[in-house]
Amino acid sequence: MNKKPNLAIVGATGLVGSTFLKVLEERDFPFDNLYMMASAKSAGSTVTFKGKEYVVEELTEHSFDKPIDIALFSAGGSTSEKYAPIAAAHGCIVVDNSSAWRMNEEVPLIVPEVNPEDVSWNKGIIANPNCSTIQAVVPLKPLHEKYKIKRVIYSTYQAVSGSGLKGINDLKEGLKGNDIMKAYPHPIAGNCLPHIDVFLENGYTKEEMKMINETHKILGDDSIAVTATTVRVPVFDSHSESINVEFEKPFEIEDVKTLLANYPGIVVQDDPANNVYPLARDAAGKNEVFVGRIRRDFSVENGINMWVVADNIRKGAATNAVQIAEKLIK
Repeated sequence: MNKKPNLAIVGATGLVGSTFLKVLEERDFPFDNLYMMASAKSAGSTVTFKGKEYVVEELTEHSFDKPIDIALFSAGGSTSEKYAPIAAAHGCIVVDNSSAWRMNEEVPLIVPEVNPEDVSWNKGIIANPNCSTIQAVVPLKPLHEKYKIKRVIYSTYQAVSGSGLKGINDLKEGLKGNDIMKAYPHPIAGNCLPHIDVFLENGYTKEEMKMINETHKILGDDSIAVTATTVRVPVFDSHSESINVEFEKPFEIEDVKTLLANYPGIVVQDDPANNVYPLARDAAGKNEVFVGRIRRDFSVENGINMWVVADNIRKGAATNAVQIAEKLIK
């Protein structure tokens, strides 16, 4: 694109939608015209961006009759299934934050630090990966390139903001002693729930299978053995992950730390003697992926453990989508 794009935000009044706007402003994303879209119940409300008020319009089948170059979608899977193809048919490129298109073979699944080249084969829709997968594959990419990953074991500790405003409210009320359960089947305050999304016939949850399948697609290697246990914890923002990796090739642990520290988008925080390691509270509001507790796994021949933390609404959703849009205009 040689000109400033016309940009649409679909789901502009939601948690991720409002973060799209924060990130676009912080990164000074260039645009010509900007359109805010949401469901009928939010239509007519106003959103302020860069000091200007925008009226939110209802998303309809005619929303993309006007020239729009890029649309950032965060309005749920069914909305994306219906409206992303309409937008694409009008020449707009959709960057979609839902799970609707992620495993479609015709749709690239992008983390800009990992597989930016896949942007080139989009057919009008690009999928933003799952929040827990995004932060995991950023450190896995350089390690896979150098040491070839044989197996990955994910154990996640995921913030309630991943469930949107309902999840945040469940925890807020729970901390006051009111066990409301609008987002979860059990109280989240004082609890860890090994249950994110629905359970499938194979015993895994949908969230766990998302991590497994998306890791294969983003890294472009189905030979990697991947398993996952995803857990919701009483933390407001930022997902934390314990990632165990087994390599085919031998390594020196200091080389692993250096490799990660020099990789784009990663901040290594690894000084356990001084209690320095990634923390959810520190990652909140930031766009990077924080990696620490990097150590050899002595139970296998070529294994490491690491602790990976990132803001799930930023790098896990809004920031990653804006980074994709930046690749498109370049």
